[in-house]
Amino acid sequence: MTSLLVRPKQPDEQGKVLEVTPESAGWEHVGFRVHKLDKGQRLEANTEGREHCLVLLSGRATVTSGEHCWEEIGERMDIFEKIPPYSVYLPDGASYSVEATTDLELAICSAPGFGNHPPRLITPKQVKCSTRGSGTNTRHIQDILPETEPADSLLVVEVYTPAGNWSSYPPHKHDVDNLPEESILEETYYHRINPTQGFAFQRVYTDDHSLDETIAVENGCCVMVPRGYHPVGAAHGYDLYYLNVMAGPKRAWKFQNDPAHEWIVKQ
Repeated sequence: MTSLLVRPKQPDEQGKVLEVTPESAGWEHVGFRVHKLDKGQRLEANTEGREHCLVLLSGRATVTSGEHCWEEIGERMDIFEKIPPYSVYLPDGASYSVEATTDLELAICSAPGFGNHPPRLITPKQVKCSTRGSGTNTRHIQDILPETEPADSLLVVEVYTPAGNWSSYPPHKHDVDNLPEESILEETYYHRINPTQGFAFQRVYTDDHSLDETIAVENGCCVMVPRGYHPVGAAHGYDLYYLNVMAGPKRAWKFQNDPAHEWIVKQ
């Protein structure tokens, strides 16, 4: 099994089924967790030195942080309803609690925070939805926390790739500090597949092939992208969802396509 692949585990006492930390990934910025909470179960934590974006992948919850309380938020009961989620932004140094009011799947995205932004609710109406590509390169985007919205480090986006289609394609990378052409961003891909017995493929590779991994991804797996190009292919018959978390030294998403495949977008 490649070291870039993180598989889900049985829930611990806080419902955590998957975790990527800067220490476990061997990088500096992105953190990612998934919790599956039963109705009535509560998660309590502190963001410490990291800003957080809590994404309600499915289910409803009451989220509290200091004087802020968002009661019974959540509309999407299944990820593949393909409607935007409710999310909560929290700055570094904030204590918070999440009480599941239905069975809940919760993603916790984190990156270094600098105390510049207050807690806030991100509603489905605030999520920009768009479609990229054409033909078998069509995919559907839901921008939860794009660079046009306030945060210190985090970028968070959902992508739906129809069965048989490609995504993050042509292969692109963001691992060189060369703004405005390219930025350095670490990235995680949290994959969900419908029906759940399906699979997808993700390749992560560099120009010199010092990193070159092709990964068979199953439902609930996470792929870490420390550098390099990282295209994804959805198998025939199986729709693919992934949640991207990106962060780096500068909060800007600027990428470069693999020159060998740039012709695809120039047709």
